[in-house]
Amino acid sequence: PYHMMDPCRREPFLRKPPVLFTTSTRDDRVHPGHARKMVCRLQAIPWSPGPQDVGGAYLYESPEGGHSGATSIAARAFLRTLEYEFLWKCLSAGD
Repeated sequence: PYHMMDPCRREPFLRKPPVLFTTSTRDDRVHPGHARKMVCRLQAIPWSPGPQDVGGAYLYESPEGGHSGATSIAARAFLRTLEYEFLWKCLSAGD
């Protein structure tokens, strides 16, 4: 959770799995600022990289959509493609 990520922590965390946050600018239930803050905090924390660490916290913010993040079939397909591409890069980082 957000409150457990302390950027002032002296010793680095041992491992940080890469993470992709997706949100929508027009989400009426969860403000996109929450995802922005979490990504910012994760990027500020020192980490000891692992052997297959692609590292990083990534954010995709769609300008359209609502709580589901996509307004059309094409937007939903784009979002799924983005997620699968991120997963593929994470799984093949050690190759």
